[in-house]
Amino acid sequence: VQLQASGGGLVQAGGSLRLSCAASGSIFSLNAMGWYRQAPGEQRELVARITSVGSIVYADSVKGRFIISRENAKNTVYLQMDSLKAEDTAVYYCNLGPFRGVTYWGKGTQVTVSS
Repeated sequence: VQLQASGGGLVQAGGSLRLSCAASGSIFSLNAMGWYRQAPGEQRELVARITSVGSIVYADSVKGRFIISRENAKNTVYLQMDSLKAEDTAVYYCNLGPFRGVTYWGKGTQVTVSS
């Protein structure tokens, strides 16, 4: 399984970005997908997660501003990020699983929010 995240960039505070994560393979629709982020000097943290049946969990810090969704036909999970804040600046990673005990991670995409 390979995951490819895209959509990061530089945006002003209050702006929006949409991240995408495309997965290879045929197990996408059977698995939970998540977005995590890691700021410099900080631990990686959960941003949002969506299960195979569409149950969603958000970090308190992004509730009401971010929306996670998935499109199984395209093996893709999205993260719509609105009302961005400087504290949202981080490298964002997507993951899949666990599948048979393994969690797969993509390379991150940098999101920088200027204040």
